[in-house]
Amino acid sequence: MREDAIVEAAAGVHLVHGSNTNWVVLTDGDAVTLIDTGYPGDRQELLASLHALGHAPEAVSAVLITHAHNDHLGSAEYLSATYGIPVHLHEAELPHARREFLQQVSVGQVMRQAWRPGVLPWAVHAIRSGGTADVHMTRPEAFAKEGPLDLPGRPVPVHTPGHTAGHCVYHLPDAGILISGDALVSGHPTSRVRGPQLLPTMFDADRDGALASLGRIEALGADVLLPGHGPVYRGPVREAAEHARELAS
Repeated sequence: MREDAIVEAAAGVHLVHGSNTNWVVLTDGDAVTLIDTGYPGDRQELLASLHALGHAPEAVSAVLITHAHNDHLGSAEYLSATYGIPVHLHEAELPHARREFLQQVSVGQVMRQAWRPGVLPWAVHAIRSGGTADVHMTRPEAFAKEGPLDLPGRPVPVHTPGHTAGHCVYHLPDAGILISGDALVSGHPTSRVRGPQLLPTMFDADRDGALASLGRIEALGADVLLPGHGPVYRGPVREAAEHARELAS
């Protein structure tokens, strides 16, 4: 793990840069909430990030998943099976996590875009990191209730479909932070753009839905964005979502 991989966004809130995907560690004393888990190949970095913040995997109260793509779901089943940690997603994303279907860019779609700068190196990395591995979950769980979850950090799930049908962002209203997964990012190896943006169109199951979900993000009060890809973005998240919509149009 590189020295700058862990970024403190606020007290008890850390963004961790994996190989190409981020995850977030929320802490409250000795207890932890983990949001996303990176690629399967990021597992040692994931465990190392917990250790660097002073926590063993057994301290994780729950894993929250923004959406069930391999680069976010990668170690969720491992953590569940090995440590008995519950894994929660939006109810619309549960069958995706169980791999009853797959809403993920196909190899064929990627190859048709291989001429674009950055796409081929990203694809090679994704495959080597487990982007096509079997990471299906056996016992994913829906959120127990609406509103703030009774977990470290008190994250509030907000359904933002489009990238996948059950994609969720997690709002930390007291801290003014939004953990946005792939609904709004600040960079990606396949994009030449820097700053708030949607992922390239090939990654979204429903592009119109992804654009519509920017409206839900705009309504959330936050001044720090912790995306699934790219660096921390500091500034009004409402303006970040507006900028992403303008770029997409």
